[in-house]
Amino acid sequence: MIILTLRTDKPESEIGLYDNEAKLAHETWEAHRQLAETLHIKIKAMLESCQKDWQDVSGIVVFVGPGSFTGLRIGLSTVNALAYANGIPIVGTSGDGWTVEGLALLKEGKNQKQVIPTYGSEAHITTPKK
Repeated sequence: MIILTLRTDKPESEIGLYDNEAKLAHETWEAHRQLAETLHIKIKAMLESCQKDWQDVSGIVVFVGPGSFTGLRIGLSTVNALAYANGIPIVGTSGDGWTVEGLALLKEGKNQKQVIPTYGSEAHITTPKK
């Protein structure tokens, strides 16, 4: 079972590729304001470096937060769309052991179908002036 992992809650984003619990590849990069431009490139490059493509991926584990609104929004929108388009199960987890927990959930056959971010606090929306 080839699993893609993704974390985009902070300026340093990370992706990983696992064969069950065995790590095939992992990369952390300073994505910050270039996350939307670099995320797809990084995923594609990692799959290619492991001689894999989307037909080989059988699950996605993603970190759901808390964290940066924009980073989580971009990361989760991307993997939700990829999971839906490719018919791949997806699970979202958080905390220090998010990867291990997510891999275990996928192994149990869990599929959240759509992962929702947790930002850690309520939105700070200002009152309109008019």
